[in-house]
Amino acid sequence: MSLTLDIDQITLEFYNEGFREHLQTYDLSEDHSYYTAFSLDAIEMCEQEEDRNPIIIHANGLPVGFFVLHGYNGVKNYTNNENALLLRAYSVRTSFQGKGIAKKSMQILPAFIKEHFRDANEVILAVNKRNVTAQSLYKKSGFNDKGIRVMGIKGELFVYHLAL
Repeated sequence: MSLTLDIDQITLEFYNEGFREHLQTYDLSEDHSYYTAFSLDAIEMCEQEEDRNPIIIHANGLPVGFFVLHGYNGVKNYTNNENALLLRAYSVRTSFQGKGIAKKSMQILPAFIKEHFRDANEVILAVNKRNVTAQSLYKKSGFNDKGIRVMGIKGELFVYHLAL
């Protein structure tokens, strides 16, 4: 899908059932799908745990990306900070990658969190050691690597922190 995007029009919105049809055709490359959950699978988990919040990344009004902000039940494996949120299942549809969407979504994330999760003071994520592209994005977006390492299902994870 070729589309000219106005990067200043990237927005974040809570998932609702109206997005389900778009997510049924959500494409991820084999490489990206190795490191992240498919959006519909992640939404199923959100429906089972109330502190998981699915978020849609919009570009020109189209849902082009997805992630989950998970409360303390998700983040407690990485920190004792009860006011932290875990960023998980982050992805941008393959057909929209390389257009600045990921970078812009990370830039607007702190304001979105401050508006909707007023008590949150930190965002934490765990990124696979082999996922160098994602590590670069997160570091350029202000996340810090404090040297915390954990083992995940698919190998070693680096735990990154972003103070809000």
